[in-house]
Amino acid sequence: MSLSKMRKGDMVKVLAGKDKGKTGKIITVIPEKDRIVIEKVNIIKKHKRPDQKSKGGIVEKEGSIHISNAGLLCNKCNTTVRIQSKRLKDGKKVRICSKCKEVI
Repeated sequence: MSLSKMRKGDMVKVLAGKDKGKTGKIITVIPEKDRIVIEKVNIIKKHKRPDQKSKGGIVEKEGSIHISNAGLLCNKCNTTVRIQSKRLKDGKKVRICSKCKEVI
């Protein structure tokens, strides 16, 4: 799936990997590496040194996954779908679900 079709704030479902089947919202998109970060998915542990602002220790945070391992969820169908693009009469370009033709 190309990067222009997934954006920050979209709901996605993980299709492959250790978190297969989980759903969540996209927190960040990393276009240079074709990766996305999904909230509460692919939790990794990072060892952090103490500094003046915070105490050190083991911090859990979301890691990135490849964009091909996630599918966009349609609000109406509630399934992972492919996306089509369409121009409205006012000239605005929108994303449309290929199954139910609903605007995402």
